[in-house]
Amino acid sequence: MYSALVRIHFFVTFAVSMQTMITILGPTASGKTSLAAALAARLTLDGSPAEIIGADSRQVYRRMDIGTGKDLSDYQVGDISIPYHLVDICEPGTKYNLFQYQQDFMDAYEDIRRRGVRPILCGGTGLYIEAVLKGYHLSPVPQNPELRAQLEGMSLEKLTVMLEELKARSGSHMHNKTDVDSAQRAIRAIEIEVYNLKHPMPQRELPAVSSLIIGVDIGRDERRQKITARLKQRLEEGMVDEIRGLLEDGIPAEDLIYYGLEYKFVTEYVIGKCSYEEMFRQLEIAIHQFAKRQMTWFRGMERRGFSIHWVDAALPMEEKVEIIMNVKDE
Repeated sequence: MYSALVRIHFFVTFAVSMQTMITILGPTASGKTSLAAALAARLTLDGSPAEIIGADSRQVYRRMDIGTGKDLSDYQVGDISIPYHLVDICEPGTKYNLFQYQQDFMDAYEDIRRRGVRPILCGGTGLYIEAVLKGYHLSPVPQNPELRAQLEGMSLEKLTVMLEELKARSGSHMHNKTDVDSAQRAIRAIEIEVYNLKHPMPQRELPAVSSLIIGVDIGRDERRQKITARLKQRLEEGMVDEIRGLLEDGIPAEDLIYYGLEYKFVTEYVIGKCSYEEMFRQLEIAIHQFAKRQMTWFRGMERRGFSIHWVDAALPMEEKVEIIMNVKDE
């Protein structure tokens, strides 16, 4: 247990700005959600209640639970239920985007702070995290039916080249290559770039959010082992049945494929485009590549001026929480 002297030190460290947000980021399978919940429980016990705001581009969808790894049981720490936000907020088949996330984040963030509670931002979608911390100036981009009709049927390779040319003109860059992991995503990305070239970007300005940033650092080999083990576990827990159920409920296969990773490869298996063995092998590779891209994004955040305090994922949970509690706000 913690000594009285250590607890006093923690209180002094955190008393300076009791509502400063804490951000916990890390690649898939690093244990960031369970760490955020453990930290929130600790802060609550110490008299500074905390709530978690999700930063995951797919966990916003209802009924997409196993494939997105929601692990909602993580939010129950002993007798303490940690409130969470921006999880299960829209229907599968819809297209949630960065602009919507930024607005929803700010609504949740301001509500939490109004109630005198500390917000903890937690997730692995680096673009979402950076957008709210830096205060990206975004505008909603409507669909362009004429453009979509022109692009329909084009190969992913041609769409990718077109998107790269548009981004070169606008001075933007590819985000984790998720812009082009399917033709549907590439068309939407082209649609956005075309719109932004014709319209000045800032429509509604949101402020940057000050935050203490904690990164969960997991070794490459351990990360790969956990990803493979977790994939097997999710398949055993019924991930195929979950996706089959969404298809049976009328969610178009192309909409599920749009979400990428588990929903892309398992959907292709369910509709008969590949065997179970092919699905598993391709999905495993894709998740490993995705985790690597996540870490590339987070290291890029450091180069772009963010200070990330890294915590070893292999440490016991209590020790990780201890380290975070000792990090002073900058």
